[in-house]
Amino acid sequence: MDIEDLRTFVEVADAGGVTSAALRLGISKSMVSRRLVRLEAELGVQLLARSTRGASLTEAGATFRDYAARISAEIDVARETILPAGELRGRLRLAAPLSFGPTHFAAVIAQMARRHPHLQIQTCYSDRFVDLIAEGYDCAIRVGNLQDSSLIARRVGPLYGSFVASPDYIKIHGAPETPDELVAHQALMQGTETWQVMDGDKIITVRPQGRFKADNGVALAVAAVAGLGIAALPDDLIKDYLASGELVLVMKRHPPPPAGIYVVRPPGQRPARKVRVLTEMLIECFNHGPESTR
Repeated sequence: MDIEDLRTFVEVADAGGVTSAALRLGISKSMVSRRLVRLEAELGVQLLARSTRGASLTEAGATFRDYAARISAEIDVARETILPAGELRGRLRLAAPLSFGPTHFAAVIAQMARRHPHLQIQTCYSDRFVDLIAEGYDCAIRVGNLQDSSLIARRVGPLYGSFVASPDYIKIHGAPETPDELVAHQALMQGTETWQVMDGDKIITVRPQGRFKADNGVALAVAAVAGLGIAALPDDLIKDYLASGELVLVMKRHPPPPAGIYVVRPPGQRPARKVRVLTEMLIECFNHGPESTR
């Protein structure tokens, strides 16, 4: 029984169809179908009920899926154990933010690929919230304040942000100086999130309001330059706008609290070595200890 056939079956079962599994695996749909047929012939049972809407597990398939997933995981651990020190093989599928990923994380990911020529890496850059388990990702790099979830997170570095607005906006609407004044202004947000501000050593939560929303930090920075409102953005994303004078700092006495850069992964007993290696490389790049200040 081919281990790749087992992996492919698990991907199809979790993705709910051949097309989605093929995208996850980075192979053709026809190859996925051939592997499934071969596995079912080997077992002598039908594992999947196929239709135009996708594929659903039969009773036998639902039972076999958990065994196949455990076998695949054990094989991964065994391979890691016997491989030469430092060598990585297989596939790493990760998600990273579009606003920050290409400029801050892509170089680290590329360096990892260069160091490990037998490792396949697939990175999805998107500012949407990727469901790691449902969409079959090994891990994700996330920035900001993490939401409560069952995912396991490792902080790899600090992230600092500021409140900013354009000089034109301030000229017309004034500059807020307190949290109470902030909520009276037009806020540029990704959705309906709350904002946190520092008040001395305390963290205060405010609920801003605004008519302009975007799921991308770069787009929010552009909207702030256009004078549409106040944005809370990472310092690295706005430093050029601050240098040019297109944006200025507001709420200097009440900045956002420091956040972080994290690697998150689905729950499990131990992370795969490929995830550990990526985490260590990110820590080396972004976590510089006490001197990592603003």
